[in-house]
Formats: sequence, structure tokens, C-alpha cells
Amino acid sequence: MPQPLRDKIALVAGATRGAGRGIAVELGAAGATVYVTGRSTRAGRSEYDRPETLEDTADLVTAAGGHGIAVPTDHLDPAQVRTLVDRVADEQGRLDVLVNDIWGGEHLFAWDAPVWEHDLDKGLRLLRLAVETHAITSHHALPLLLRRPGGLVVEMTDGTDAYNRENYRVSFFYDLAKTSVLRMAFALGHELGPRGATAVALTPGWMRSEIMLDTFGVREENWRDALDQVPHFAISETPRYAGRAVAELAADPEVSRWNGLSLDAGSLARTYGFTDLDGSRPDAWRYLVEVQDAGKPADVAGYR
Repeated sequence: MPQPLRDKIALVAGATRGAGRGIAVELGAAGATVYVTGRSTRAGRSEYDRPETLEDTADLVTAAGGHGIAVPTDHLDPAQVRTLVDRVADEQGRLDVLVNDIWGGEHLFAWDAPVWEHDLDKGLRLLRLAVETHAITSHHALPLLLRRPGGLVVEMTDGTDAYNRENYRVSFFYDLAKTSVLRMAFALGHELGPRGATAVALTPGWMRSEIMLDTFGVREENWRDALDQVPHFAISETPRYAGRAVAELAADPEVSRWNGLSLDAGSLARTYGFTDLDGSRPDAWRYLVEVQDAGKPADVAGYR
């Protein structure tokens, strides 16, 4: 298989599971050396208390054809992030792709809970994990990325700018976190563009992450069994779909055309011609507006 990123160095911050793992693996499949970070390791789990580990992600990157390097890092600790970036600089001398996918908030938000009823400590913790971590990482990593022209920063979020602008997302704290990341990409685009780099926001669609599959009591192999209870899950996609979107962006010599913009995996699949692992092209955000939010029965014809 072609490996257009064979000489590229990437850092995927928040790569233990979900979109971060899918992105890291696809960057590896394209030949990149990928530093992967997170807090769940074979030596101990984060508060998620899940079985996925950072070392497993690094092994998957290498098995895909790249070089995976696991660096346990708490991105709320500036000293740890500075040490991480110093290591990349010492070992590689450069950074070509930075993916800010740090999240950690799955157990910290309550659906439809107004701010005065939401647990305040959990809400503030969510904001720290979802927003402050990205700022800390960009602060320390971007000087290295700017050493050479052509660098790419991908801010991972949930929802496009257009969708989130018109729709309330889950709760005050969740809404604020995901919208803040969109604005980060916009601001970084203004700061990086004149300096020869590109920043974008990227959202997957309804992603079949490890946590989502467990929630519905299915595995990737039989995920369609969940459609009886959640019919609109038919539009869902694997974490590798967003990963392929990032790999295409990283290999695009004209990636600066997207600078500062909000992108989604389904739209980029149409532009670049890639597919999900099953050969389909889920267009989740168009489906969400035109089918699910419109109150129509689940029907993915024309959407994947």
C-alpha cells in the first residue's frame, strides 16, 4: 500500500481509544511515526477504568505499517507536556502533525441537565479535560511544529460549526466544551496560517467507539444487532473513518485550503475518495439533520 506519510512525525494526544486510536492507526498505515499519549497504560488505568491501553495503540500503529511510540502523559500537567514535546524534539527534530483529541469526559456530563442542576465539580472537570488540555498541548507543541512549513493541527470535537451553532448539545458543560474546541481551530488558523501551518476542527459522525459498543452490548463484528434498540445507529462509523480523514489531510499538499475551518469525516470522504473499513461512506451530519432530527424513520439509503 502507498505510504504518503513515511517521513512524517505525528503526535496524537489522547490516543488510548476511540477516535484518537483510529487516527493514530491510520497515520501509521500511511507510514508515519506516531507518538501516542494518554493516561491508561498497562501499568494502571485512568478514572475511565477501561481495558484499552496506550501501549496497545502504539502496537496497532506499528502493525499497520508505521512506528508507534507510547508516551504516558497527563495533558493537564504542563510539565509533563513540555517533557513530551522535548522528547519528540530530541528524537525527531520536528513535528509535522498534531492531533488534539484529549477528552476524558464520558462520565462527567448529564444529559439535558441545566447548569444549576448539573454537578459543578464534574462540569468544571470536563471543561479542564476537554479545553485546558488542548491549550496546554498547543502552547508547548506548536513551536516545534512551526520549525518547518506545512505543519497540520487537527482539533477533534463533536459536531460541525454549523450544527453546533444551531443546536443545543447535551448540556451546558458539554455544549461549551465542544464549541470551544471549534473556536480553538478557528483561532489557531489565524495564528498558524501566516506562519506556514494549517489548523482545522474535525468531527467524526456517530462513532462506534469501544465505549459506545459496550453501551449497546455489541462488538464491532455484530454492531448491527444494536439497531433493534437504536435504529439510527445504522449511520454509525468506525474510529478509523476519522483516522482516514486525518491521514488524507496530512498528505494533502493543498491542505491550507481548509485552514481555520470546521470539517467532518463524511464530507472529507466525498472530497478525498476514502471509505470506512466496510467500503461505505457514512455522511452522518447530513443524515442527522435530514433524517434523525427531522423525525423520519431510520433509513441510511443515500447517506452511506
